[in-house]
Amino acid sequence: MKTHNFSAGPAILPRTVLEKGAQAVLDYNGSGLSLIEQSHRGKTFIGIMDEARQLPLDLLGLDDSYTTIYLQGGASMQFLMVAYNFLNTKAAYLDTGVWAAKAIKEAKLFGQVDVVGSSKETKYDHIPTDYIVSDDHDYLHITTNNTIYGTEMHHTPKVNVPLIADMSSDIFSRPIDAAKYDLIYAGAQKNLGPAGATLVILKKSLLDRVTRQVPSMLSYKVHVDKESMFNTPPVFAVYICMETMKWIQDNGGLAGMDQRNAAKADLLYNYLDEDNIYTPLAHKDHRSRMNVTWVLKDSSLDAALIEAAAAEGISGIKGHRDLGGFRASLYNALELESVQVLVDVLKAFNAKHG
Repeated sequence: MKTHNFSAGPAILPRTVLEKGAQAVLDYNGSGLSLIEQSHRGKTFIGIMDEARQLPLDLLGLDDSYTTIYLQGGASMQFLMVAYNFLNTKAAYLDTGVWAAKAIKEAKLFGQVDVVGSSKETKYDHIPTDYIVSDDHDYLHITTNNTIYGTEMHHTPKVNVPLIADMSSDIFSRPIDAAKYDLIYAGAQKNLGPAGATLVILKKSLLDRVTRQVPSMLSYKVHVDKESMFNTPPVFAVYICMETMKWIQDNGGLAGMDQRNAAKADLLYNYLDEDNIYTPLAHKDHRSRMNVTWVLKDSSLDAALIEAAAAEGISGIKGHRDLGGFRASLYNALELESVQVLVDVLKAFNAKHG
């Protein structure tokens, strides 16, 4: 039986990418050596790193005023690094979920943090839209997709300060006007690659705003100057990110991902919106196409639904502990067929218990 992987992360990757990765671990390109036992300073991996750094710019249509680096520590390290490097006086933050709140917590260690908008009081069921960012803020930080609560920003904020975005769970899922962002970061394990790598895309001129001394490992400038090779990078994770981005290119680029993801999300949301035993959690205008959240009107049936889903090969739909209920993550690599299987299970369960 095929397993249908709806995990929020580490998440599903394209099968062809996994096959290339498996071969690379055994013998990379007939070299007789595994990719993970070759020097990161060798010609082989330098070529991989160069391509892995260029592909994000190509996918997003960014010119050479931007650059990319691969770091470690996940998005959680970026919560710290962003503020350490760029929070000089005060910064604006949008509070849209657990990860946004964690970013706010870290930033408060380095300066004044103004939470200009929050949906915490309604359990993060929407994205705040009525907020003001002053021109004297050092930057605005946003989280474009909220994996736990199933909300997503569908419009880019218009501000006169640098715009910094955590795109860990919707990176490369749709076209965006990337030139409106000054820095984008994404932990790879949601929609790009395995855990262990974090992609950072930044406008080079942003580095001129760093005014304090920053430890080398936490300095964007150090990592940019060393072309993402200041320390030993996560070799295998970078390679898989490269292959995933090549897969995206081969499947229509971001426009192709947009069409693919819209079809999956529409299929699931359209059923959840019918008159049945399920209640979607996110506000309809702010729903995520990556993470769909819902609850049963009778929560005593939760375990039975998990069991019914598992019987059809469905994995990873139990909701986050902070919210409960259910969550289906529809990342780029998930096939429409898997969503149809889930919808069929939900329909059958509704017919039995509705």
